[in-house]
Amino acid sequence: MYGDKVRIVWKNQPLDFHKDAPLAHEAALAAGEQGKFWEFHDKLFQNQPKIQRDFLIQYAREIGLDMKRFETGLTSGKFKPAIEADRQEAAALGNSGTPGFFINGRFLSGAKPFAEFAQAINAELTRLKIPIPPEAQGG
Repeated sequence: MYGDKVRIVWKNQPLDFHKDAPLAHEAALAAGEQGKFWEFHDKLFQNQPKIQRDFLIQYAREIGLDMKRFETGLTSGKFKPAIEADRQEAAALGNSGTPGFFINGRFLSGAKPFAEFAQAINAELTRLKIPIPPEAQGG
């Protein structure tokens, strides 16, 4: 009724000063190989800053991953090129921190209140001449 749905694209950007972040990103991609990226993602965010290797393995067990496959993905290094490509893309777009968001090319840096996202999305809908859903108006 209101046009296309919102599409969320996750990009990896482990920060250089966070020594455990690169492995956590690899672990999330290994979970994603089994169709459980978002479940693993949620575990990571619920359990910050416990993202060292032993915790990553524990979270994988908790969400029911095939552990041999997960650990192979985690130790193989096969996700490193994709993570590095995401980091380079972020740098090219001027995003040097997390979180960072783009709404049809409009950059929002840092954690923002919901109202700021709603304003940016509604402005984009208006620009595209797409009706703003009634439940998204006024607030």
